[in-house]
Amino acid sequence: MASASYTDDLTCSICLKIFSDPVILLCGHSFCRDCITLSLSSLPQCPQCRAATLGKPLLTSHILKSLAEKEAEKLRRKTRNDEGVDDWLCPEHEEKLKLFCVTDQQLACIICRDGERHEGHKFKPIREAAASVRRELEMFVEQVSDDICAIESLANTQREEITETKETSQQLMTQIYRQFEEMHQFLRKREDEIKKDLKHKEEEAVEKMSEMLNAMETALSENRELEGKVTSVLKITDAERFLKSWTEENSTMSEKHSLRPRGRNLQVVNTSLSLGPHESHLQFFMWKEMLQVIQPRAAELSLQTDSRNITVSEDGKNLMYSPNIVQSQQYNSMFAPSACHFCGSSRFKPSYSEDTSVRFASVFSSNQFTSGQHYWEIEVGKRDYWKVGVQNNYLSYNEPKYVTSGQNTEVSFTGTPRKIGIYLDCLSQELSFYDAENMTHIHTLTDCSMSLPVTAYFEYKFSKGADHNPLRVCWF
Repeated sequence: MASASYTDDLTCSICLKIFSDPVILLCGHSFCRDCITLSLSSLPQCPQCRAATLGKPLLTSHILKSLAEKEAEKLRRKTRNDEGVDDWLCPEHEEKLKLFCVTDQQLACIICRDGERHEGHKFKPIREAAASVRRELEMFVEQVSDDICAIESLANTQREEITETKETSQQLMTQIYRQFEEMHQFLRKREDEIKKDLKHKEEEAVEKMSEMLNAMETALSENRELEGKVTSVLKITDAERFLKSWTEENSTMSEKHSLRPRGRNLQVVNTSLSLGPHESHLQFFMWKEMLQVIQPRAAELSLQTDSRNITVSEDGKNLMYSPNIVQSQQYNSMFAPSACHFCGSSRFKPSYSEDTSVRFASVFSSNQFTSGQHYWEIEVGKRDYWKVGVQNNYLSYNEPKYVTSGQNTEVSFTGTPRKIGIYLDCLSQELSFYDAENMTHIHTLTDCSMSLPVTAYFEYKFSKGADHNPLRVCWF
C-alpha cells in the first residue's frame, strides 16, 4: 500500500503518468512541464485548486524530478522482468521458476518441487517441458486444421443439401399443384357437363309444361267465352225467342266450341328432374370416374401358385385354401429356398405349417420392383393374423398387436382395418403402411436395407374347412 501511495504522489494529475520534467506552481501543486504549459495556455489557473497563476514563471522541482525518474526506471525494470521468462519469480518463494510440474501443468521453483503440495509429482526442466508442450500444441493445431477443413467440407455439403432440399421442395410443390390442377380441371369439366345436362333437361321439361300451360289457357279462354254466350241465351224467357237466339248462336260455333267438357282432355305435365346416380351418389361416381384417369395407379399384382391346396382365382387376385384337395404335406416353417424369389422363380410358392387345426400360407408376388415408387392394397378382412409388405420387411398383425419385421418393434396402432395400403419407395428404401379405407398412416419402416429387386410378400393363416375370407388384391 505504501508503494502504491508513493507512486500516486509522483503522478501528474493531468496525464496520470509519472512526472516528466516536473514543475511547481505558486499554489504548491506539481505537474509535468508540457502538461501544465498546455493547460495554462487556455486557462491561467491551477488545474487542481483553480488558483490564478498571475503569469508567474514555472519553478523546477529537482527533488521531485529525481524521485520521478527513479520511480519510472523502477517501473521499466519491473515491466521487463514481467515480460522475460528467465526473470520470473515464484510468487510463494521468490525463487526463479526453473521447473515445470507435469502433474499440475504449472511452473514451479526448486522449493516448490520439494514441498508437500507437489509431493510425488513429475517435473521437467522448463525448456524440455516447453518443447514437449510445443510439439503437442503443433499436433493439436494440425488436427484442428484438419478438423476445420473437414467441418468446412461438411458445412458446404450441408449447404448444398439445404439448397437441394429447397429445390426439391419447390419441384414437389409444382408437382402437387399440377396434379391437383389436373384433378380440378377434371372435376370442373365434369361439373360443367353435369350442369349442362341438368340445364338441357330443365329446358325440355319447361318446354313441354309451357305448351300444356298454353293449351290450358286457350281452353280456359274459350270456355269462358262460351259460358258468356250460353248464359246470355238462357236469360231469354220467351220460348220462341230463346230457341231462335240459340239456333242462330249455335250455327256460328265451330267444332271446338261444341258443348262438351274439355278439361278431361287436358293433363298437367309433371316432368320430374333427375340426374340418376349423379343426384344421390355424385361424389362417389366422380371418385370412380377419377380412378380411370389417375396416374400412376395402384400396382397390378397377380397371385400364382403351384400348391394343390391353395386356389387362385382366374383373374389372379384371390388366394384361398381349398380343403377338398388337400394332400398330406411335410411341415415347413420357413419359405422353401427352391421356391423363393431369390432363386429366380416368378410365381407364388407357398410354404405352410400343418397341424391338427391351423395352417399358415406365405407367398410372394410375381411382380418385381426394382426402382421408383409403388403402391398396392391388400384386403385382409376380419383375419386375426396376417403379414404384408415385401420380402424381409413387413408389418404383421397378431390380434391385437401390430409388430414390424427385423427388431420386432411393436406399433402403437389400435385400429382394425379391412384393407392395408403398402407404399414402397425403392430410392429411399422406405416402406409405409396405411389403413386403405381412410388413408390413416399406420407405420413407416426406414432404412430397410432392401436388396433390389423385391417382390410383394403376404402371409396369413387359415383353419381347416372352406376359407370364406380369402386374401384379396384390391382393384378399382
